[in-house]
Amino acid sequence: MAALHARVFTSHPQPWSAAAFAGLLAEPAVFCVVRDGGLLVGRAVAGEAELLTLAVAPERRRRGTGRALVMAFEAEAARRGAGRAFLEVAEDNAAARSLYSALGWRECGRRRGYYATASGGRVDAVIMERALAISVDGE
Repeated sequence: MAALHARVFTSHPQPWSAAAFAGLLAEPAVFCVVRDGGLLVGRAVAGEAELLTLAVAPERRRRGTGRALVMAFEAEAARRGAGRAFLEVAEDNAAARSLYSALGWRECGRRRGYYATASGGRVDAVIMERALAISVDGE
């Protein structure tokens, strides 16, 4: 997981270490979805979910992997009782923002200068949200 994350996140946000993944995945509210050269880590607690990270190998992009991962996240979060989901994405990550928008996510805020860039600059984090259809009895 850490190796894929490092391949994908070369500037910002910073790639996560194996220890960071292990620490997160030890938490009961956190879950992971892995598919076709991609991974997603999310958490669902107290009726809300957060998409923590999404990474798709460069050679697997534009093949529906990211879309499938986000849809699986939404389904799992709803199954766990979340009615709303949130994520943060770097303002300059046009591909990810386009994917999220196409899936019904909308911008609801910003964190100014949240991410450091390789050149020493700063980039805003765009906060996005989406309502989820809560699953009943795991259906």
